[in-house]
Amino acid sequence: MRLKAKLLFVAAIPLLLSLALIAAAVMLQQRELARREHALVEGGYLSARRAELQNYVQLAMSMIKPLVDASGDQRAAQTQAMRLLESLDYGNDGYFFVYDMHGTVLMHPRQRELVGQDLSAMRDARGNATIQALLARAGAGGGYVEYMWRRPSTGQIAPKLGYVVEIPRWGWMVGTGLYRDDIDAATAQLDAQASSNIGETLLWIAAIAFGGVALISLSGVWLNLSEHRVADAKLQLLARKVVRFQEDERAHLARELHDGATQTMVSAKLLVESAIDQLEREDRASPPALEKALSGLKESLNEVRRISHRLRPAMLDELGLPAALELLSREANDAGSTRVDLRVSGDVVALPEEVKTALFRVSQEALANVGKHAHAQQVQVELVFASDGIALNIRDDGCGFEVDQVQLDPNRGIGLRNMRERLESIGGSFQVRATPGAGTLLQAKVPAEAIRRLNVD
Repeated sequence: MRLKAKLLFVAAIPLLLSLALIAAAVMLQQRELARREHALVEGGYLSARRAELQNYVQLAMSMIKPLVDASGDQRAAQTQAMRLLESLDYGNDGYFFVYDMHGTVLMHPRQRELVGQDLSAMRDARGNATIQALLARAGAGGGYVEYMWRRPSTGQIAPKLGYVVEIPRWGWMVGTGLYRDDIDAATAQLDAQASSNIGETLLWIAAIAFGGVALISLSGVWLNLSEHRVADAKLQLLARKVVRFQEDERAHLARELHDGATQTMVSAKLLVESAIDQLEREDRASPPALEKALSGLKESLNEVRRISHRLRPAMLDELGLPAALELLSREANDAGSTRVDLRVSGDVVALPEEVKTALFRVSQEALANVGKHAHAQQVQVELVFASDGIALNIRDDGCGFEVDQVQLDPNRGIGLRNMRERLESIGGSFQVRATPGAGTLLQAKVPAEAIRRLNVD
């Protein structure tokens, strides 16, 4: 081997070995990061789902507790309790079910053909005794059970996370559950993205290795210390890019975490708060379980907000704005004495995500304020689709307030300022008209020009 080739070989081998070690180190670090991110995302989803299920069941039990404790006709009370539980569905696949403690189905709103059947011996495809596991958990004081069950919206068997409790006086098991195949899909997408990131990093390192070998081949024995410093600078830049990319990926995952649970918990929180307010108006002490449910909801909401910096109400993507407002109105109606009527006029059109989110948030905040402060008997929510844009009008017959005083007080009117800023950020407008003793009118409008601009962006 000639001297020139030997020098080239001696110069190239250390570079290739160094890059190989860097590639191995980066790959191991990214895999470890991907593993931690997988665990973080899955843990965050499951934690949110567990809190959501527990709060659902606590809310349901607080609703039927007066019937359980009643001393009258027990059969009539049970019938009324099952009717209440059957009405508490959420989304396409969210429902409550009731079994007796021997495994007989008493109420199942999505599979009515099962009512009256004894499923105590039923086993899933894996050989697990599904109903026995649920009954055992309920009898042990209640808790979570993972099992396989048919998803009503698709008819397919899917993994499900359930939460069950026992009503000893009636010998009932009451529970609900959320399907977790969307969690598996999200983590699978995360793993695929992590694998893609590792491959991209290796390609970067391979490209640098190829460039380094080519540079050595061209420069040969003339490679000097300055060229080594340039190569070192490139490697440092690559390392910074990898770290920055990892941090950006963390931020992206934090922003895009979407458990769908936040909006459900907010709605449940509104229901509980409305129930407590109603009890206080009636000079009745709220049950401790209701206060505990409210506290648990607040803690769960704070935890979800800490995980994700930007929450996205899943019901908007699944149902659209009119349907989401209808569900929000129905939940508010179930919460207390205030009657919420929704009217949608005009030709319904698809809206940008920013517009849907803003109008939904305004409606949610407005109904929350009505429940807390207005003492209204009726609320009218009107969503108008027109050629010049979309408008949302919310009118209540409550006690009203002094608009100027609230807007000038830094400690009050935070919700109104948030609604105004949210609309202005997408090119919309927000107005409040209120008179003490004569109710309040909120008007939110997004012009057609702003909608077209958001569609283009």
